[in-house]
Amino acid sequence: MLTTALIVLAVATLAFGLSASAGLGGSLLLVPVLALLLGPKEGVALSALLLASNNVAKVVAYRATIPWGAALWVVVLTVIGAALGARLLVSTPESWVRIAVAASIALTLIGERVGLDRLRKASSPVLAFCAGLTSGFSGTSGPLKGIALRSLNFDRRHLTGAASTVSLAGDAAKLTVFASTALLDGFAGAIWVAAIPLMVLATAIGRRVNSEMGERGYTILFWTVMAGYTLRIALR
Repeated sequence: MLTTALIVLAVATLAFGLSASAGLGGSLLLVPVLALLLGPKEGVALSALLLASNNVAKVVAYRATIPWGAALWVVVLTVIGAALGARLLVSTPESWVRIAVAASIALTLIGERVGLDRLRKASSPVLAFCAGLTSGFSGTSGPLKGIALRSLNFDRRHLTGAASTVSLAGDAAKLTVFASTALLDGFAGAIWVAAIPLMVLATAIGRRVNSEMGERGYTILFWTVMAGYTLRIALR
């Protein structure tokens, strides 16, 4: 059990740092490892607890660059989707999900290249809701949340602040469901306590990385995370 706890804390620290640097991506590392070590349901629940707490630290760190008004509708739709996804068993075939995700990424890339701002903005509400829905039942929103936020044309700091806020809202919605179950036990509580100083340290380091990189560097980091989410979905 001690070895499992140390592995969870090590991976969580890496996830916290990545999430603070890019604004999202923590679940990309944390959910698969915790699901493997603890089981799918327990892994998703503990990931939600750790990531929600880490997102509190991120919101504090990026409080000056959170575009509350512009990102509010993304928060609302993500929360609704996350609450539904955590309660419902979604029967959509995996092949449909993969096609939809790949198509959304392709459309976003095309929109960025040729300036189709209206196309990207029109699709972002659907992507935000679907991001919350998939996060609720699988533990991660994949690239959909990032693409929905990217369509709002924020610079890297405002995008990171918006992503932190949306992630916190979605994880909090899931936790309200998981809190009434036996998925969060004493082991989860001990891990959470031990992870608090780690998430503070990792968030501080991640914020420094974010502030020192240029827009091009952040764009590369953002799309690397998006590619990682897509690869994970493809390999399921």
